[in-house]
Amino acid sequence: MQAKPIIAIVGRPNVGKSTLFNRIAGRQKAIVIDEPGATRDRNYTDCMWGGRPFTLIDTGGFEPTADELILVQMREQTNLAIEEADIIIFLMDGRDGLTPSDMEIARQLRVRGKSVFYTANKVDGARHEDLLGDFYRLGIENLYPISARHGQGVDELLDEITQYFPETGEARPNGDEPIAVAIVGKPNVGKSSLINLISGRQRSIANPTPGTTRDAVDTTVKVHGRHYLLIDTAGIRRKSKISLTLEKYSVVQALKSINRCDIALVLIDAQEGMTEQDAKIAGLAYEQGKACIIVVNKWDIIEKDNATVGKYVADIKDKIKFMDFAPIIFISAVTGQRAPKIFELIDNVYSQYTKRVDTSPLNDLVERALRKNPMGRYRNRSMGVSYATQTGVKPPTFVLFVPSPKGVHFSHERYLTNCIREEFDFGKVPLKLIFRKKR
Repeated sequence: MQAKPIIAIVGRPNVGKSTLFNRIAGRQKAIVIDEPGATRDRNYTDCMWGGRPFTLIDTGGFEPTADELILVQMREQTNLAIEEADIIIFLMDGRDGLTPSDMEIARQLRVRGKSVFYTANKVDGARHEDLLGDFYRLGIENLYPISARHGQGVDELLDEITQYFPETGEARPNGDEPIAVAIVGKPNVGKSSLINLISGRQRSIANPTPGTTRDAVDTTVKVHGRHYLLIDTAGIRRKSKISLTLEKYSVVQALKSINRCDIALVLIDAQEGMTEQDAKIAGLAYEQGKACIIVVNKWDIIEKDNATVGKYVADIKDKIKFMDFAPIIFISAVTGQRAPKIFELIDNVYSQYTKRVDTSPLNDLVERALRKNPMGRYRNRSMGVSYATQTGVKPPTFVLFVPSPKGVHFSHERYLTNCIREEFDFGKVPLKLIFRKKR
């Protein structure tokens, strides 16, 4: 499986990065105010252009020479986004012209070996176009003038960028495709140790220092005649002095690995329990519609009694209410305790993740469910499902035709999801319900 290309928007503060991010994303996802430094963390979203999917990253303002702590942290965040991105949109202010900070950022980008699109924002008319010649002092061949606020030039910029996307390979038949399993989690929770244990060899370097793994490592293993592609998430390239950077960096790595997988194993440290960062990584898998297994590692060093497992399970489910269907397993990557059971769980989850339901029993279930709990009325019209069918897998996706999709209350969507989950044994995977207007 090929990961979606990652595009990072970088530039000094207040040049319009978040405005461009929202323009490309097609929705108001980043906070935009007319004040330098409004974006202090990386913001991510999945986008599509010309039928080509990609992940877009908004970054905080890049001040290459600042020494104020918050600006240093923002610069470190931007550096990490640049490291992970395949393509960079270097955004400058077309009204300000070329500044010393722009020149320094351009110098730093040149040594990264990335595809960089030099873009001048806030170019709203001829009076601003006259200022563009100054930017060619950077020694660049192409400059892309745009107005992120009004959308001028953005389509042309995206058309050019997608030419640099890698070609999508043809998918192999299902029988030849291994189950892709991403091992994700914070630094130092035992991802590489688990890979080494289940692959039976020292495939990944494992030591107690956070960030030993430099790049995502793929390992193919065969268990009971079935092939699995294990994706070890890359860690930190160097131990950062800024703990915020150390925390956030794993999110980018997890995002890249999750994009490629069928099932995400979210490793958490038994000593720390489910942290906010763990929940965020699990949320990435949920947003991508991936099946997920929570793996509590280092279970061998926890003092336990008869109630310990129950307390851990309750705490985890409380922290990730949005995916309380995800199975939980307690292991030790060091001693091997329960680790072999992971593959039994993966197989079970994958069978649900790829299961198809016949149309007739699906409609019978929906009819029975709505007799028991009717939808009511919307704008003085009776609501109900005239027809339901499964349209896809990974995740199992169902389309239900109704008089008005806007009239479906979220509680009924959740009710029907739970009915389908229980009736057809989808208890461990996410389900996607799409309501469409009946013709």
